[in-house]
Amino acid sequence: MPRTPLAVQVVTIALVLLICGVGIVGNAMVVLVVARNRHMVTPTNCYLVSLAAADLLVLLAAGLPNLSDAVASWVFGHAGCLCITYLQYLGINTSTGSLTAFTVERYLAICHPMRAQSLCTVARAKRIIACVWLGTAAYCVMWLFLVDTSEVTFADGVRVECGYRVSRQLYLPIYFLDFALFYALPLGLATVLYTLMARILFLGPLPRGAAADPTSSSIHQGRSLHLSSASQGSGRFSCRGNRGALGSRKQVTKMLVVVIILFALLWMPYRTLVVVNSLLNPPYLNLWFLLFCRICIYLNSAVNPIIYSLMSQKFRMAFQKLCRCRTALPETPSQCTTPVYYSVMKDCSLNNSDSNTNQYNSILDLGRRAV
Repeated sequence: MPRTPLAVQVVTIALVLLICGVGIVGNAMVVLVVARNRHMVTPTNCYLVSLAAADLLVLLAAGLPNLSDAVASWVFGHAGCLCITYLQYLGINTSTGSLTAFTVERYLAICHPMRAQSLCTVARAKRIIACVWLGTAAYCVMWLFLVDTSEVTFADGVRVECGYRVSRQLYLPIYFLDFALFYALPLGLATVLYTLMARILFLGPLPRGAAADPTSSSIHQGRSLHLSSASQGSGRFSCRGNRGALGSRKQVTKMLVVVIILFALLWMPYRTLVVVNSLLNPPYLNLWFLLFCRICIYLNSAVNPIIYSLMSQKFRMAFQKLCRCRTALPETPSQCTTPVYYSVMKDCSLNNSDSNTNQYNSILDLGRRAV
């Protein structure tokens, strides 16, 4: 019976356990922080929750079962072969659908902000996510009829494998269809849409109504818009709100671009191997390169929460709150609101009679002590 080299086994077990452990915890935290914080429920974050759920499915259905292949034969039986294969493709394809959905949502929010106010809503995002999952689930049903377990007898034992049910040549149209629908076309669409967004955000003026982006989830934007609305007639607060909204959209877009780029790079080895092996006979099956392709897939499913934490202040603070790490909390409400309230009180006091001067001075002293 052929056996996997010990070095491959050790590296596989160490990397898979590390990456899958980090990815499962991270993606679970993404789901929890959005579910537990009402202010985090935005259209973009709904798509990120869908992506996190799909990545969890990939790590649980593709990553952990890979350990049995590294040290022994297939141990999950016929039903496990069908279900695990189905869940693998469901998670992989649904993650691509979620990436495409939030790319289109960002495009509408930035390039067509007035239309986005009616189209980019949480309710619509949930319906789109449901359609993505249901459509992908129906598409992946074919894999229940394309894989099966087989037994290979050797002089020193029997090896059970989960693999193709029919000839390998019959799978070529399916693999090329997967490559087109869930890799090439989404990346092409993302390239075009993010190029258009970059023109708006970095090279030209914002379209009319862009300051009222209803899908933005930045703390800085929310604070700036509050200051702007609380002081109508003050140009500097209005400009600060517009700058905050623009900075928020730039930061969110940068974060999502990084997610897309990593998706393209980390899936490229596996997608390329599938295309090349479709043309080679026999296929290229170097154990180390196969391990490299698998590790890239698992990294793609595990790295997104780390990106959110590094590039999104709101996610970073929500993760800290979830872990009860309150050392980096934002300013308290009294610190945020006192300067605005003080300026209003001062303006009103200046219009009063001299008899109110003492009252104004008392309020001023209180304001200074509060700051």
